[in-house]
Amino acid sequence: MLIKKLAILLAAALPVTGFASSAGGGVIHAAHTDVNNTASLQRGARNFVNYCMGCHSAKYVRYNRMGVDLGLSEQQIIDNLMFTGERPHDTMKISMTADDAKRWFGTTPPDLTLIARSRGTDYVYSFLKSFYVDPSRPTGMNNLVLPGTAMPHVLWELQGYQNAVYEGESDTKSSAVHKTFKEFELAKPGSMTPHEYDEFVRDTVNFLAYIGEPMQIERRNLGLRVLAFLLVFFLLAYFLKKEYWKDVT
Repeated sequence: MLIKKLAILLAAALPVTGFASSAGGGVIHAAHTDVNNTASLQRGARNFVNYCMGCHSAKYVRYNRMGVDLGLSEQQIIDNLMFTGERPHDTMKISMTADDAKRWFGTTPPDLTLIARSRGTDYVYSFLKSFYVDPSRPTGMNNLVLPGTAMPHVLWELQGYQNAVYEGESDTKSSAVHKTFKEFELAKPGSMTPHEYDEFVRDTVNFLAYIGEPMQIERRNLGLRVLAFLLVFFLLAYFLKKEYWKDVT
């Protein structure tokens, strides 16, 4: 009976999960992040404080804890990642108030501490790569992964401008045209090549994956040590058992 109930709940959850992952209609690309890549995390921290923290906070992360995990000294944190006079033990908050943000953008930009855990790294990576020119929007840009987003394309100088190219099929009976997304077409190059921009976004998302669970690096390393201990203990127990029972027929 319990198994039957679990099967019903799982079947009910599957359509919801599928809708959530494809609600925007955009193509979700694999981010291939690696929180054990310290150099990538350092670059991601640089990207975050320079391009994201004007609007988005990470209020559950402390600068000094981040410095320890990323192999940065307190002075390096102060010189390179702190621009508003915070103290090293402060959290990564911003000075923009919620009221000002709502008046300027129509909504309050979310705190990004847990965004990679709640949406997934692939979603965030694809979102940052999917801005395209749309004159009908207030900012002149739209996003294929999250249509109608209030977020402007803050990385346009790096990526440049791209157009969304669609393929359409005409329905002669209803005179309707069904369009499907085909690809992005670069309209105006940015300061980075497409490959460089991909790496820039990947480092940024990697940092977001880290701050979503700073303990994950230590947890994974501890898990490997525990598995190694269990393997050695298993071998010892196995050979000890064989020694005890070798004379038993």
